[in-house]
Amino acid sequence: MTLEKTTINRRSFLKVSALAGGGMMLSFSWLAGCKPTPDGVLALPKAWFELNSYIKIGENGIVTLMAPNPEFGSNVKTSLPMILADELDIDWKNVIVAQADFFPERFERQFTGGSQSIRQGWKILRTAGATARQMLINATAQAWSVPAEEITTADGILHHESSGKKAGYGEMASRAAGVPIPEEVQLKKVSDFKIIGTSRKNVDGVNIVTGKPLFGMDYTQQGMLIAMIAHPPAFGLKVKSVEDAAARSMPGIKDVFTIKTLSDDYERNGFDTTTFTELVVVVGSTTWEVMNAKKALKIEWEEISDSDIIVQGWGGKQTVKIPAGLESTTGHKAKMAEMAKRPANVLRKDGDPEGAFKKAAKILERTYSAPYLAHNTMEPVNCFAHVTAEKAEIFGPIQAPEFIVQSLSARLGLPKEKIHIKLARMGGGFGQRAYGHHMVEAAVISQKINAPVKMVYTREDDMTYGIYRPTYVATYKAALDNDNNLIGFQVRGGGIPEHPVHANRFPAGAVENYLAEGWQLDSNITIGAFRAPRSNFIAGAEQSFLDEVAELAGKDPIEFRLELLERARNNPVGSNNDYDADRYAGVLKLVKEKSKWLETQADVYRGVSAYFCHNSYVAEVLDIVIKNNNPVVQKVYAAVDCGIVVNPDAATNMGEGGIVDGIGNALYGEMTFQNGVPEKNNFDKYRMIRHSEAPKSIEIHFVQSETDPTGLGEPLFPPVFAALANALYKAKNKRLYDQPFVSGVTIDLKT
Repeated sequence: MTLEKTTINRRSFLKVSALAGGGMMLSFSWLAGCKPTPDGVLALPKAWFELNSYIKIGENGIVTLMAPNPEFGSNVKTSLPMILADELDIDWKNVIVAQADFFPERFERQFTGGSQSIRQGWKILRTAGATARQMLINATAQAWSVPAEEITTADGILHHESSGKKAGYGEMASRAAGVPIPEEVQLKKVSDFKIIGTSRKNVDGVNIVTGKPLFGMDYTQQGMLIAMIAHPPAFGLKVKSVEDAAARSMPGIKDVFTIKTLSDDYERNGFDTTTFTELVVVVGSTTWEVMNAKKALKIEWEEISDSDIIVQGWGGKQTVKIPAGLESTTGHKAKMAEMAKRPANVLRKDGDPEGAFKKAAKILERTYSAPYLAHNTMEPVNCFAHVTAEKAEIFGPIQAPEFIVQSLSARLGLPKEKIHIKLARMGGGFGQRAYGHHMVEAAVISQKINAPVKMVYTREDDMTYGIYRPTYVATYKAALDNDNNLIGFQVRGGGIPEHPVHANRFPAGAVENYLAEGWQLDSNITIGAFRAPRSNFIAGAEQSFLDEVAELAGKDPIEFRLELLERARNNPVGSNNDYDADRYAGVLKLVKEKSKWLETQADVYRGVSAYFCHNSYVAEVLDIVIKNNNPVVQKVYAAVDCGIVVNPDAATNMGEGGIVDGIGNALYGEMTFQNGVPEKNNFDKYRMIRHSEAPKSIEIHFVQSETDPTGLGEPLFPPVFAALANALYKAKNKRLYDQPFVSGVTIDLKT
């Protein structure tokens, strides 16, 4: 067992107090603050405490965990309580989960993103569960006058074997509230887990399929008005004038006005958007009335001027330049091609790359590119807000509420503790909902009209507003000696407005002479996090290139990668390599075994790829067959090392979703611009993968591990781009360097 302290840093980890109706409440600072929502809570005590976050044990033995992290389909609302329940040693059927509200004054991190929820909650949730269990044991030992060491637990029952006594947790909960909190507790051995590692159904599953109100779009309140916005039709434009007489005269319309969401001198954080802060708003009684009135607006737009904004990023304050002008995709491609030829910022340099290329027997150089991508979440952006002079009530989908509170406070003139954010279940996120501009917009509108309001985007608003995956390009060079050994490797990556290079990832550390460079171009097109940021492009480029290098060297692509990883394990170059070569090689070996890589099948064309990101390792093999002269994705095998898997079914579901999402984006995903105008504003133009186009079969194999859990929501997404490209090369004898692939080879995924 692991001995774990119950206090962490300078903050009190656990607080305990008796509930008026019996039982105890155990709160711990890692979880979010919350205001209890008793809907659906079964037979719990009537008295509730508004604490930072808590576990509640009722006199009837029911345990409630307020889920801290916003849920958008990654299943953290189920998996987090599973961790707690296992250490608490409770029967899963007696666990109820409720979504916590957001309380910034009591919480340090309440963020679903970066595939970090389980990783960061793992130890502290286990400690919380183990502490509650130990307090129940100590209270029972006192009541029965026996040593605590003689008390055991199982499924929410306390046992004393020699006397034959037993009691449910609920019977001892009130007494347990009065015992001292132990300074340290024993955590279970991995081999003793009962719930962790078993599959449990989504706790919201029934509510989702029966249409219970969970999402922001579901929310209503008496007296609530509907609002919609009109934003500039092109990046690089702003509002000049508005003629709104026709809109104002239409049925149900209450007001039309212009708002400014952020003040000019406001220092933004990394999750504040950089465009469209001046908007025209239509407010009315119903969605249909507001939509029609919005169409009647006559707005004149004008071009913006060059400007600088101050952004507080992860590395401190930085100045971001917002250039004037109406940008186009064709212009971007020309500028990026020119930049790719110039010297760039050196991110890492090992050995003598220049010398290696001079003496090389073979040199391979290839350039890869990818377009902007829109998030296209199932649920368009929306938010409810009711702002008064005393407080602001916000309800909506948001991945990172802690980052938007600063913006809300500054814009509304309210202290942070007066801003109450209730977390809706999100109809998709993928990074888009880390940005809370919609909450600021809804709040400013509510404050302006002095009424509760639900602000809703149309699909066209959602798709043309920004927060796109950046457009990228990367040029790779490899040098081989006379024995086909890789002696030099170079990557120069750039993008608008950020570069995609992770300088310390594989094959850094596996090549004696290595150079990584990066460059970027300023833009007024708003970009942001997209599933597996930067990795979602660079993995595809890197792993496609490594396949081509392996072919030039006359080596099997898996064996070629394993040779490099063997070098990184036995004699690594440099000291900043951010991957474990053994674990990396492990997933390659596992996918090789499970896919029967060496057993070639007639008319089946295979591609392989492997990548490390979000602290996890993934290798994938993708099979293509040819039907009617078109390639069809037949099967995908994935090997994953993400440490301990908490909920296998949920983990498999996430992996399958990431693979299908990656195939769709690789084939079709693309946002283009003409004079600042997004050229695709709905699904009739922006091509998404169809259900019938998904692979016939996906096998996901998890490495059996006792390592603490790492990321899972994102790591299966990046490698599939290259696995698909490498398989398409085998099928069509044509290398693909530019996404989306559909423009480079005839594709028909229908099976």
